[in-house]
Amino acid sequence: MKQWPRHHGPRLSRSLLNLRPSRPRRAFSAGRPFLEEESSHDPRIRDLGRRILDDYAVIRENYATPKHPIVLAHGLLGFSELKVAPYLPAIEYWHGIKQALVANKCSVVTTSVPPSGSIEERAEKLAADILAQNQTPMVNIIAHSMGGLDARYMISRLQPAGIKVASLVTIATPHRGSPFADYLVESDSSPVHLPRLYSVIRRAGLGTSAFGQLTTRYMRDEFNPRVPDDPAVRYFSYGAMIDEPSLLGAFRVPYGVVKAAEGENDGLVSVASSRWGVYKGTLVGVSHLDLINWSNRARWAVREWMGMRRNFNAVAFYLDVADMLAKEGL
Repeated sequence: MKQWPRHHGPRLSRSLLNLRPSRPRRAFSAGRPFLEEESSHDPRIRDLGRRILDDYAVIRENYATPKHPIVLAHGLLGFSELKVAPYLPAIEYWHGIKQALVANKCSVVTTSVPPSGSIEERAEKLAADILAQNQTPMVNIIAHSMGGLDARYMISRLQPAGIKVASLVTIATPHRGSPFADYLVESDSSPVHLPRLYSVIRRAGLGTSAFGQLTTRYMRDEFNPRVPDDPAVRYFSYGAMIDEPSLLGAFRVPYGVVKAAEGENDGLVSVASSRWGVYKGTLVGVSHLDLINWSNRARWAVREWMGMRRNFNAVAFYLDVADMLAKEGL
């Protein structure tokens, strides 16, 4: 059997490699910097950082494995696994992602926090899940959306005994809130004023505190001032952006609301709000749900029939995040 360097994982299994789509043609290099004239039409575009077009279109054969276990922290209304019927397979938030990381010899902890509870409640459960499932104190946290806020609060305010966080990688986390939360919670112009539905949501067994905490006002005036970064933790972040959705697209309304207020976004969270710590770049043509491998397969089947190719594979992306952590010595 071929011997690999200690910091590398083995070749990925053929079943995982078969997940990769054909590599699309590059229109231009994803790694080249923005030129000033390219952003002259919209000053907000300079905040995109490195544009990532198709770096994660396919799964490579080899990825480095980080030293510390990886904790996956889900976003708003998320879960680890959801069993909807005894005769159906469970629905996974991190669809295919945990399995790929484990296949690459990563130790992985998947957490499950109150879906729409407060950041404080979610952070408490995040810490409890890590302590219950992990045997070593040092961990790397990879968080999607609101999960990044839970992790920041846990690191900064809870500082749980028995947990040391080496790094936090946030992916489309609304570090400065989301104008769409403003629209639903605080705006009179919204056709759905969410606070009017709080009693119904509570009767369904869900919390309501998360919604108000995702507003730009709350994040700016309350959360960020009292949740400073820990200088002992490495912070990395990614953002994403999509083109304007179709009239019937699920992200049509939130995309428009966020675009008007903050510019490019993934359908829910702007690039500007996603930036925290070392910003690794903006995934182009990737929606908030694409980031957790919930792409619409029927939509892509039609696009591929028309000759279009996928530019993003979530499994390849998370394997590369783990690879990046390994190369950072984490």
